[in-house]
Amino acid sequence: MSAFEMPRRAALSLALAGFVLPAGAQQAPADPLLYGPTDPKAKRGGRVTIGSLVEPPALDPFRQAADARIRVSVLMYQGLFFEDQTGVARPLLAESASPSADGKSWTFRLRRGVKFHTGAAMTSADVKYSYDFMRNPANGSPGAGDLSSVAEIEAPDEHTVVFKLSRANAALPMTLTNKYGAVVPKGFLDEANSGTRMNEVSVGTGPFRLKQFRPNSTLVLERNRDYWEPGLPYLDEITFVTMPNSAAMVVGLQSRRIDLAMFSRPQDTQALQNAAGVEVHRWPSLNQKSIDLDCKYGPLADVRVRQAIALGIDKKTVMDASIAGYGTVLGTMVAGMQEGWGVPLAELANQKVDLEKARALLRDAGHTNGLDIDLTTIIGYDWMDPAAVTIAEQLRRIDIRVTIKKVELGVWIRNFRAREMGFTFNDWGTTPDPSLLFYRHFRAAPEGADFRNWNNARASALLDQGQETADPTQRRAIYAEFQKILAEEVPTIMLFSADVLTANRTRLKNYVQHGTGWYFGLAKAWVEG
Repeated sequence: MSAFEMPRRAALSLALAGFVLPAGAQQAPADPLLYGPTDPKAKRGGRVTIGSLVEPPALDPFRQAADARIRVSVLMYQGLFFEDQTGVARPLLAESASPSADGKSWTFRLRRGVKFHTGAAMTSADVKYSYDFMRNPANGSPGAGDLSSVAEIEAPDEHTVVFKLSRANAALPMTLTNKYGAVVPKGFLDEANSGTRMNEVSVGTGPFRLKQFRPNSTLVLERNRDYWEPGLPYLDEITFVTMPNSAAMVVGLQSRRIDLAMFSRPQDTQALQNAAGVEVHRWPSLNQKSIDLDCKYGPLADVRVRQAIALGIDKKTVMDASIAGYGTVLGTMVAGMQEGWGVPLAELANQKVDLEKARALLRDAGHTNGLDIDLTTIIGYDWMDPAAVTIAEQLRRIDIRVTIKKVELGVWIRNFRAREMGFTFNDWGTTPDPSLLFYRHFRAAPEGADFRNWNNARASALLDQGQETADPTQRRAIYAEFQKILAEEVPTIMLFSADVLTANRTRLKNYVQHGTGWYFGLAKAWVEG
């Protein structure tokens, strides 16, 4: 059993029951599994350089949606909980959580002795302020919908926060993790330029603080000397450098220019398998590579066209072309959650290639001569290029003529936030709970963001039920029904989860890659020599 694993029943029990600190108990010590396993041989000091194909457009954890931002900002900003990939929400800035009997109130006891990067002590007023900002749709946080069940946040004393809910939310602890939002000093976000300021200075509570961010060049983090967890982090400094392609990262590792790289196309690590002083590791994934279909975009407004596209795509061939088979074909659930929450692919609609049915659907939709459509890819995501070519070839068989368009990540994010996605690739990781995977993306507005303009009433009702239900058996049944509707209606086509492959210089020790693809493991990594 790896350091991240624990018996499924124990994990589920902790996740649903909450973490209750007995009355009068002293502050709980930090969980030894936060950010990954603890290495008793770890030594403090040293600097590392990380090679990356994409850089964050900005570092604002409240309003910047890019996965490239989340990868690095989780080292600077923290929520009340940590998203253990087994499905357990481990206390982080909270030290305990107690739900009420009806599930409509959660009381969190806060960890004492936590300081912001500004030097100020964290209190319940900061927590209330931060999550109130995040949940207010007017502030533009992509995570606002995750907190739509929160009616009010109270701070009865400096070390206690109470979330009052309009409906029960079994996923609340996992919602209060690290993807969107964080705890920042009260008042910081009131300034109109606060988002831009976060590219210059960090104000979080995380193990690292921002030293320098030079767009299109480097991002440098330095050790937070006031970090609340004793002894952490070990590294003095982390530099992220943007590199043009995977080949450059391979050369960087071989030449000792970089110490760690995560590869979007796992086959690109083959040249490193026998490289001196380099280790290659393969990790389970909570990420998905997908195609999103904007249900208001041209021909995609007709469900028959979306179904035809799904029936024309051979996911296994796309995966082989994109990542040489280093992954798992998906139905409607990411690979790391398929066993616990996924519907078997054989029980889902539109999963097998059926060209005749696809052509018939297009004719019924009035496209007797086929149709033309643009497919958007994101510059810097290497896997998308071969995937786009392969899908264009596959859809040509049913007379759908694809034009491939490449855009910068910032442009793609603006379209995403504006719900103008069109026909596009997507690449994102989830925290390990089905509500966090589905709710914000597919729940109709205003409770959800419904980025694909699906607006399916039955699906939205199921997502509400899944969030409100604590019983794991009932939750699985609810999410199974939702996934069947998702497969039938096709607002998205989950293609595959790529195994997460990293390569590092052997001087970098105890780096464990989280299945989201985010760099949590650097909080406990250390260097030798």
